[in-house]
Amino acid sequence: MKSIALSFLFLLSISCNTLTSSDQTEETPVLAENETPFVWEGANIYFLLTDRFNNADPSNDVNFGRNLETGVLRGFEGGDFKGITHKINEGYFNDLGVNAIWMTPVVEQIHGATDEGTGRTYGYHGYWTKDWTAIDPNFGTREDLQDLVTAAHENGIRILLDAVINHTGPVTEEDPQWPDEWVRNETPCTYKNYETTVTCTLVENLPDIRTESNEEVALPPQLVQKWKEEGRYEQEVAELDEFFERTGHPRAPRFYIMKWLTDYITDFGIDGYRVDTVKHTEEYVWQEFKELADHSFAEYKRNNPEKVLDDNEFYLVGEVYNYGISGGQNFDFGDRKVNYFDNAFNSLINFEFKWNAQQQEPEALFQKYDGLLNTELKDYGTVNYLSSHDDGQPFDREREKPYETASLLLLSPGTSQIYYGDESARSLTIDGTVGDATLRSMMNWEDLEKDKETEEILEHWQKLGQFRAAHPAVGAGRHEVISREPHYFVRRYEQRDHKDVVIIGLKVPAGDKNIMVGNIFEEGHQLKDAYSGETGEVKDGLIRLNSPYEYVLLESN
Repeated sequence: MKSIALSFLFLLSISCNTLTSSDQTEETPVLAENETPFVWEGANIYFLLTDRFNNADPSNDVNFGRNLETGVLRGFEGGDFKGITHKINEGYFNDLGVNAIWMTPVVEQIHGATDEGTGRTYGYHGYWTKDWTAIDPNFGTREDLQDLVTAAHENGIRILLDAVINHTGPVTEEDPQWPDEWVRNETPCTYKNYETTVTCTLVENLPDIRTESNEEVALPPQLVQKWKEEGRYEQEVAELDEFFERTGHPRAPRFYIMKWLTDYITDFGIDGYRVDTVKHTEEYVWQEFKELADHSFAEYKRNNPEKVLDDNEFYLVGEVYNYGISGGQNFDFGDRKVNYFDNAFNSLINFEFKWNAQQQEPEALFQKYDGLLNTELKDYGTVNYLSSHDDGQPFDREREKPYETASLLLLSPGTSQIYYGDESARSLTIDGTVGDATLRSMMNWEDLEKDKETEEILEHWQKLGQFRAAHPAVGAGRHEVISREPHYFVRRYEQRDHKDVVIIGLKVPAGDKNIMVGNIFEEGHQLKDAYSGETGEVKDGLIRLNSPYEYVLLESN
């Protein structure tokens, strides 16, 4: 692993913030003077697999007899809710400038293992549902999840859970297939057009929910039996009766699942969902899900006014595999274009970002994203990433460019998504693994504790992340180039009475720095470099600094 300092930057910022009396409602907390508002369009999301992040409770490591030998990194490794909560309370996420955490699905997984050609695998990742109403005990309890959400909110961090409506888990001896009126398991997707991407099974033995159906169906008998054995059948049925009476929706498969998923909003107060396999489900399904999620979020706020963080709506970000920002609001199936933003998603995951980062100079990248996010995608957003859990072509597979990765990801317009271990150069090439398991090793906490180079990489991510979190202009502001050599640009953000102006420079040499800021800051304005701790005063339109670093983060002192 080698450290490459590609991006050299300086940031100058001012912000002021007050709220008018019309904004000060009982339901919406009032921002304090100079408090930074949370903006999803400029958020810094940390994506983790619960099972692979941190094990704080070894007593829950094995459940349901899941103890068969698996392929490398294809069994449960022990990570749990308590491990995440511990790191929240420890300040790990705040130090990294993270203001939202996206966790893989928490629901109860199939009890058996299956082999899709990559070795025996358990549902450690969370995408193989057995029971949407229960939390998988390998991750923890309902109380553990509530403690996690509470700790996150107390630290200004939002929580995104992961929603799967498209499919159940694979069929195993322990996990029988759901009834035919619920699922199909015989038509594989060929991805030639819209129909062969939606009305089909993703892979063999992954039953596809009949999301297109409005036929009323009874509960799967295996769920009825399970709930009766657990002593909660009557309660679950009563809640379903109330839901269908209130909404008027038919007792069709998708609406059962939507009810179960939106319960996590009203029960725990989560702030959003990342939605899985969006393009494999009819687009109107997501409009229906959005409406139900919004209702549940409003209900939670009414029932818990003291826990309301702000007036942001419930956040939905969709995984439309291979969607790229260049498509604007549309995804092209070849025979049909679909707008998934339309009354559904606030944002989509941007699979194009890593290619743009590889192929374009930073200024071209920034101008492209600023242009699209403020025209075709105005009022919406994209979530940018450079590595992820199921993308076998990450930006920096060998972890040779951790500084460049941080600078491009955290300084680009749009929402940033750190994949757990980006900030610690966690290996993405694990001997003996097959397929995406290589991307999903346990978080390398030991390297952070003992390896100086890893500590220095983390420190760089922390400085950029904290600055991004403190200044919505970085991710959500308008971009304008000041000069190309040296490369300076300005980001401006204004919403209601909060204004934020940030100037960023790339390839700034170490040592003396004379920075033209006269058209941004008045004479005598005091600034501080958050990277080095140096301070200075604007004089003759310049700020003069001397630091040994190739990075400068200037803010009002």
